[in-house]
Amino acid sequence: MKITNISDVFFDLDHTLWDFDKNSEITFAGIFQRNHPTVEINTFIEKYVPINQACWKLYQYDKISHQELRYNRLKHSFDAINYSISDEQIESIAQEYIQMLPDNNHLFDGTFEILDYLNKNYKLHIITNGFAEVQQRKITNSKLHDYFHTITNSDMAGVKKPNPIIFEYALDLAKAKKENSIMIGDSLDADVQGALDMGLDAIFFNEKKTQVGNDIKQINHLLELKKYL
Repeated sequence: MKITNISDVFFDLDHTLWDFDKNSEITFAGIFQRNHPTVEINTFIEKYVPINQACWKLYQYDKISHQELRYNRLKHSFDAINYSISDEQIESIAQEYIQMLPDNNHLFDGTFEILDYLNKNYKLHIITNGFAEVQQRKITNSKLHDYFHTITNSDMAGVKKPNPIIFEYALDLAKAKKENSIMIGDSLDADVQGALDMGLDAIFFNEKKTQVGNDIKQINHLLELKKYL
């Protein structure tokens, strides 16, 4: 059912438009091939993905620092596969990973098609919890930049989703009204509930087909946004 009162559409970036998991795996595979060839990439990624998600959740609620996030997600993953590695080597991998990650720019299927479609009738924006420099490189390198009127990151706002301040910051930057705005993202708490609590409408990008309540607007593929917008 079409939503008729929307003028501004806000997207999350990672796991919503930019395929973080695929790009991350490619980046780690290159690093390990050069410096840690005995690490089996599939085994590492199997452990890393849930550990990284758990670390981001702590970072999202300011329970760990940026530096702790970068270290812990690697340390815990290597521990999980019983791979012996020094703190200095972890720091080296962390730095190389951040440097190389934006060079891989796989987007979710339908990204450009849906942005071209929406761009005709709406102002498009991004709200991301990612680190400013890295996110800007991702957006530029993946050729997303020209679609978006504004890009809000947590470094600019001083807080992370779902904190209402970042949504207020993004709305002010976009000169948008919350009653005429909608948020689209892959995180039920950070993107969807965070937006709803602020008075914005929201759509859950449920690419992994997680079970959610019928009261949540959701899509499994980006082109399904055409049902709503």
